[in-house]
Amino acid sequence: METIEGLPARQAALELVTAALARRGGLEEALTRQPFSALEPRERLFARALAMTALRRMGQIDRLLDARLSKPPPEAVRQILRLGAAQLFWMEAADHAAVSTAVDMAAARRETRPFKGLVNGVLRGLLRDGAPADDPEALVPAWLYARWRAAYGEADARAMAAAVAEEPAADLTPKDPAGGEALAQALEGEVLPGPTVRTRLRGDLTAWPGFAEGAWWVQDASSAIPARLLAVAPGETAADLAAAPGGKTMQLAAAGAAVTALDRSPARLARIRDNLERVGLRAETLAADAAAWDDPRRFDAVLLDAPCTSTGAYRRHPDALWTTRPSDIAGLAAAQAKLIAAAADRVRPGGRLAYCVCSLEPEEGEAQVEALLAARDDFRLDPIAPGEGGAPEASATPKGWLRILPHHREGGTDGFFAARMVRAG
Repeated sequence: METIEGLPARQAALELVTAALARRGGLEEALTRQPFSALEPRERLFARALAMTALRRMGQIDRLLDARLSKPPPEAVRQILRLGAAQLFWMEAADHAAVSTAVDMAAARRETRPFKGLVNGVLRGLLRDGAPADDPEALVPAWLYARWRAAYGEADARAMAAAVAEEPAADLTPKDPAGGEALAQALEGEVLPGPTVRTRLRGDLTAWPGFAEGAWWVQDASSAIPARLLAVAPGETAADLAAAPGGKTMQLAAAGAAVTALDRSPARLARIRDNLERVGLRAETLAADAAAWDDPRRFDAVLLDAPCTSTGAYRRHPDALWTTRPSDIAGLAAAQAKLIAAAADRVRPGGRLAYCVCSLEPEEGEAQVEALLAARDDFRLDPIAPGEGGAPEASATPKGWLRILPHHREGGTDGFFAARMVRAG
């Protein structure tokens, strides 16, 4: 990328990184407001690329910075240094532009102005040191890498960490699975099992072929698998609990099910409605907490994509690696236990339950299903066959559930856990 954009684009990138690390979901919100929204399209492309590069390489960058800093600087200064280092070593920015604009960013704010000299000195020092060697382990917080190594072994943990640095392609779910090949041709992409269409197109996706007609929606290849595992038939009833942003709701509706979609957030629910309207599908949408939903209905198929740490979604959301804390895992696991119990109660006798999370942590996946099966003798595991639902062959496990790791698919995929259960008739 030829980076001739100036200070406004870099300041927007600074706001994006700051928002991403401040709280979960902050990046998505920052993409909708100024200063990012005020940029020209090419500047927006650069600002987002710079922010994502800094987030993907943050662990590696911080190691470089810590070696040159005698004491931790204010967080705002560190963010400026991160953006400068990202440009120096992983983007095609001229060295002088990367350094000078970083100094200008420091000069533009009262709280960072006294650190102009520090920013200049540290970045010029990094230039003298030269580009760092690649070290996948440096891309992930040490505590999280240790967990992955314990759960999956050194080779898989290292492959998972290496995927942090890779920019993912766009994955799309066709409304009509039979149209996958034609859609892939129109989008200069390829058809993955499922089908999912993967494209390397960049820019405004609303201008891509098929968007205005509602022919597809954005959905990672792994995220599209759990809904397929339910194999809903036309006329069956289905509940999608914790449904936002709605990709699985649309899959179930496109298969002909009468779908009820729940989400606690009215704002996220509005997004589901917008997505349904664009693709020409219908579903009942309700703002409710699935764990306390006061409704007597039971369904042929229930899907629970439970709120989780999202550590498996780091290819598209690298900030999740740095905003998640060890204590979050236990807290979310407790909430997931309540949700999966409530989801089980929603399944009619003879019906199916799919449970999934985009987390790589066993407490949020395997442990939840094992606990439910131990507590409920009216449920049994329905083993998932290798490759079923478009899952990578390597993700099938001897126990019958899926453990999808990001390197299980060529070109990468989100890390996911998924299991299917059946209630006794």
